[in-house]
Amino acid sequence: MLGGGRHRVNDYDAIVIGSGITGGWAAKELTEAGLRTLVLEAGPDVIPERDYTEHVPVWDMKYRGQGDRRRLEARQAVQRECYACDELGSAFFVDDVDNPYTTPEDQPFLFLRGRQVGGRSIMWGRQVYRLSDLDFEANDRDGVGVDWPIRYRDLEPWYDYVEEFIGVSGQALGLAHLPDSRFLPPMEMTCAENFVREGMERAYGDSRVLTIGRCAVLTRDHRGRRACHYCGPCERGCRTRSYFSSLNATLPAAAATGRMTLRPDSVVHHLSHRDGRVSTVHVTDRVTREELEFSGRVVFLAASTLESTRILLNSQSAEFPEGLANSSGTLGRYLMDHTMGHGGLGDVPGFEDPVHGNRRLNGIYLPRFRNVSDPHPDFLRGFAYQGGGSRTGWSRGVAQPGLGASFKDDLIRPGPWRMILYGFGECLPHPDNRVELDPEVTDAWGIPALNIQCRWRENEVAMFDDMADSAAEMLEATGVRNVETFHEDNPPGKTIHEMGTARMGRDPATSVLNSFNQAHDIENLFVVDGSCMASSANQNPSLTYMALTARACYYAVRAMNRMEL
Repeated sequence: MLGGGRHRVNDYDAIVIGSGITGGWAAKELTEAGLRTLVLEAGPDVIPERDYTEHVPVWDMKYRGQGDRRRLEARQAVQRECYACDELGSAFFVDDVDNPYTTPEDQPFLFLRGRQVGGRSIMWGRQVYRLSDLDFEANDRDGVGVDWPIRYRDLEPWYDYVEEFIGVSGQALGLAHLPDSRFLPPMEMTCAENFVREGMERAYGDSRVLTIGRCAVLTRDHRGRRACHYCGPCERGCRTRSYFSSLNATLPAAAATGRMTLRPDSVVHHLSHRDGRVSTVHVTDRVTREELEFSGRVVFLAASTLESTRILLNSQSAEFPEGLANSSGTLGRYLMDHTMGHGGLGDVPGFEDPVHGNRRLNGIYLPRFRNVSDPHPDFLRGFAYQGGGSRTGWSRGVAQPGLGASFKDDLIRPGPWRMILYGFGECLPHPDNRVELDPEVTDAWGIPALNIQCRWRENEVAMFDDMADSAAEMLEATGVRNVETFHEDNPPGKTIHEMGTARMGRDPATSVLNSFNQAHDIENLFVVDGSCMASSANQNPSLTYMALTARACYYAVRAMNRMEL
């Protein structure tokens, strides 16, 4: 039972649930359109000057940056599976004891979460790539899932709009299946990366291309934010606001309008509805446990894929016994993540003089080449590679056998240049990859936890060997030596690109949302995080989430102005 007293209803033009990468965009767009907007965030406030730790040296930390192992094992056993959950970054990840979830024993899932103002946009990898019609038409072409109700032309101006605001550095390639962004100057590639890039041009022409990663990190001053100074640990925050996050850019823009009310420590547990509209947002104060109620003309749900889905599943009623806006029965189903952890690496010959500090905060990108023109016999869709080339240092001694003074002397000197290609593959939507409310487990605020049932299926597994073998083939073709393949046993969730549990589509019988992220069943409800995705593609999805959010806000505001909402 939830404790605390009951507060009177508070009315707003718009309510945004979540303050992360899409919640920040919704707050910005709605306030700039003139709407009094309440932003509800389940976690605490974050003040960059107080809470960001990117400039704190590890030798000033009690555990030298590694963290208290006993505490991490006791309270953040799942979250510590992410490299960023260390002594300096663990505050940006949830407490697993307070925020439990369950899985079948044979279907592990890593649910990696941030609950604070800014959400996971504080710790995200900042890689931003557009989808193309190769992706938007894939479900219809392959007969998998439901057809996207939009095409690239519908989202292209919104990609432009978002990119101009956030700042994206990268190199134009002119590829139809990976459309170019509006780029700031690209970051430089290392000598090892250029060696492989030039070798690929000789070996493959323009059929396989290596480029610098496209990332939301500024290479020059942009919109009042400073260019990156390459300090290194972006996952701990950025006081110069050089990388995009909602805390660095969209929330300040919303606050500047004077029309945003940001309420941290506000755990949304369910939504009430009446006459086909959300009537009340029910909240428990995270600290005081007081129950509160808020109402708005429109509600934008942006709590992250699985948290938004949990809120909807917990919003049961006589009309929607299996969750709000779930007349289709698809809510919670078709969960997707990207596969990762299969690829190749090797030594790049030469370049004994250059030493690279490897603080570029970005890697390389090798776009998809499978099933772009010619069909592959073993699987649908495809994969891309990220990775990079850097010079090894003393840390190579961790895995390198040796003993004595000669071993020590060897590690003092830089080692060889190494190049790695790390595959990221598309996951097909499958109805049995799903989440449900666990009938027995609740979180610290009495809200039912999720039971997550998800595994890699035949098509995903069929890509694994090709990811590794193709990486080795390309590295060897470019002159890289001592090439090895690798396979990591990474479960779903590890890539932190979970999506798809409230998909958009044309038919209310087979989807939760329409083409503008509006719930088919509840006219004033918009779901604007990764849950809306009808397929995963293989590109990092955050740019698409942001573009869809901006587009949904524009649609909602116009409908409100016409008194249709």
